[in-house]
Parts: sequence; C-alpha cells; structure tokens
Amino acid sequence: MGKADPVRLAAVGLIVGVTEGHAALSDLLAVGALSALSPPERARAQRLAATTLRHLARADAALRPHLRRAPPPEVLALLRLATVELLEEQAAAHGVVDAAVTLTRAAGERGESLGGLVNAVLRKVAATAPEAWAALPAPALPAWLRGRLMNAWGKQAVMAMEAAHLRGAPLDLTPKSGDATALAAALGGDVLPTGSVRLAGQHGQVSDLPGFASGDWWVQDAAAALAARALAPVAGERVLDLCAAPGGKTLQLAAAGATVTALDVSEPRMGRLRDNLARCGLSADLVVADALTWVPETPFDAVLLDAPCSSTGTIRRHPDLPYSRDPATLRGLYALQAALLDRALGFLKPGGRLVYATCSLLPEEGEAQVAAALARHPGLGADLAALALPGVEPTWISAEGGLRLRPDYWPAKGGMDGFYIALLRR
Repeated sequence: MGKADPVRLAAVGLIVGVTEGHAALSDLLAVGALSALSPPERARAQRLAATTLRHLARADAALRPHLRRAPPPEVLALLRLATVELLEEQAAAHGVVDAAVTLTRAAGERGESLGGLVNAVLRKVAATAPEAWAALPAPALPAWLRGRLMNAWGKQAVMAMEAAHLRGAPLDLTPKSGDATALAAALGGDVLPTGSVRLAGQHGQVSDLPGFASGDWWVQDAAAALAARALAPVAGERVLDLCAAPGGKTLQLAAAGATVTALDVSEPRMGRLRDNLARCGLSADLVVADALTWVPETPFDAVLLDAPCSSTGTIRRHPDLPYSRDPATLRGLYALQAALLDRALGFLKPGGRLVYATCSLLPEEGEAQVAAALARHPGLGADLAALALPGVEPTWISAEGGLRLRPDYWPAKGGMDGFYIALLRR
C-alpha cells in the first residue's frame, strides 16, 4: 500500500467543510491540509473538490446500492470523490481505489476497519456502466432555492439551469484594449456575441496564459462584463464603483478612460483589486469604507452598484454555494440592496446615471428591487436604450426595464452566469 495522497486528503477536507460545515469553498482554501500544498497541488485539490460537489447527488445515486448505511462524513466524502474520479473523469480504477483505501487506513484504527468497506464499494462502483452514469439527471437545486426559481421562471427553465450548473463554466476574459478578436486569436479562444473571449476545455493555470503577466486581459464572466458596458463610461467621467472588489468592473471603467473611485468594505478583497490594477497598468482611487456611511466630497457622473446578493447566478462556477448559502440571510440581503440603491442614487449629479447589478437569479434581488426603486423615487427612469448591447437578445429585457441573464442562455456556447442589470437615470 502506498503513501496517502495529500491532494486527495485536502480535497476530502474541502468537501466535508462544505457539506458538513456549510462553509464556502473559498473560505476553506487557506486552512487545513490545503495550506501545506504547493500551488499546483492546491489547484488540483480545489478542482477535485469542486468537481465532486458539482456531481454530488449523482455520486450518491451511484453509491446508494452499495451502502447499507452512511459511513462517517470523511469516509463518505472520500467515496464521493473517488466515485466522481472513476465515473466522471474516467480515471484508472486501480489507482483511484488504491489511493482511497490508503487514505482510509491512514486515519488510524477506525480507518483500518473501514478500509475493506471502501475497497469493496469502490470496486463495485468502478463496474458501473458509463451509460448508466451518463443517464443520471443533473443534481436538483436545494428546495429553498428551487421553489423560488420555479415560481419565477417555471419548471423547464429551472431544469435547464440545473443542466447548465452540471456542465460547469468555461473561462471568460475581458481584453484591456477592447480588441476581442486579437485576444481570441492569441489564446485560441472564441469571441462571444457580447465581446468577451471564451476559452473552452482545460487551460491550466490562468496566470500561465499569454498576456496575463502583462495585464492584457482579466478573468470576467461574459454576463458580469455587461454591467460596465451598459454604463458606457467615457474618458474623463467621474465614476464610482460601489462594492467594487475583486474588481473586474473597475478595470473595465478605468480602461475606458474614466476617473474611477472604487469602494469596498473589505480590505483583503480590495487588495486583490489593487494587484489587478497594477498588473493591468490601470489606476483608480481605492476607498475601504461602508457605502452606507461614506460621504463623497463631490457627486459623480455615474455609479455602478454591483450589490451584495445571494450569488445564486454563479452556481455553475461555485458548486459549493447550494450547500453553504443560508436562506435565512435573504431578507437581510434584500433590505441591504434597497438601502445601497437609495444611497447610490444620492451620490449622483443631477442627470447622472446608475447601473444596479446583482449576480442573482432571484427576482427579489433584481426586477423587484428596481421596480420598488422606481416607485420610491419620482423622476427616476429605466434606460432601455442602454441595454441594447451587442449580443443581447430582446427577450432578455424584463418588464420594469432591466436585463435578465440566466445560466441556461447560450447553451450551445457554454452558458453564462445568472445576472440582473438595470440602468437608471434621474
């Protein structure tokens, strides 16, 4: 029996932290067994954990016939991980089973007793026909979210979203120069109808790709990139990016020549934005403060508010979210979004414009927020013309004048994050 694999051990810890501790995967990356790994090993452990979480319900369906009762959480996580390696990634059965048994037995006396179970179960799982695994349905969203989305978008749309979540997300890039054609040619990507560049398949470390170190582009989902494009900043305008970190939209605004103030309440997250600005050779005035109490010296020509939200539009990128998000926090988020929207409108010059955006699939965080703001503020209007962007379908425009994006859109192109964007003018 070989040595216990530290990468798989770290991946198991991540899976348990999400499924049992209800922690976000991003919060677990700097702790536990992961902290002792090299950067490539950490990336592999994170990928294994994320892939397992994405296929968790399918792995459980494959394991269920072979388990009389649930084993301890760590062993169950290991079985789930190995099942996904065997059936989704089609890794060699001998290596996967041997690694899983070794990890189990390395856990002491109790692990020794469970090693035989892990060996027997995984040998049976390895015999699963590929077509049986392929026929398993996409994992259903948790009941608290699925019910809300069914009410909003209907059963067929929700099932299409779940299928999109299972497929995961490609890598989207925003070119600093705005020349998507040249960037796509340099990286072997495709230009999307909205102007982003998409890289499909395996691409290794993002920081190793040509143009990263020189700041020619940054990672940003195609849906997220539309918020700054709707704002359409021009050179010299004073623009406020509220809740700015990690900074993709700040980079877009600065690259357009705007004089940008980027505000966020989190200093660590602002550090990432500072690094990205330096890498890309762009500048912005960075402010760490609470937008609800901060007071600018002078009003702005435009404000972009990407408000804190449930992030339910990003599940295809963050498969841990259904397990880590607490639905009890939703009402607090709705109230915060309304307060931030009102506050942001107060930062505008007369005649100024504001983009309100959330990476949420819930109408309460998008359509309903804007409809309520329009009712609260006489003289405020939604600018539909600003949403007539390249690649935007007319059917994506919602009744109150916002842009509703969903992960089941563009299925042949690889989908997009769920997003809501509205441009409001005084």
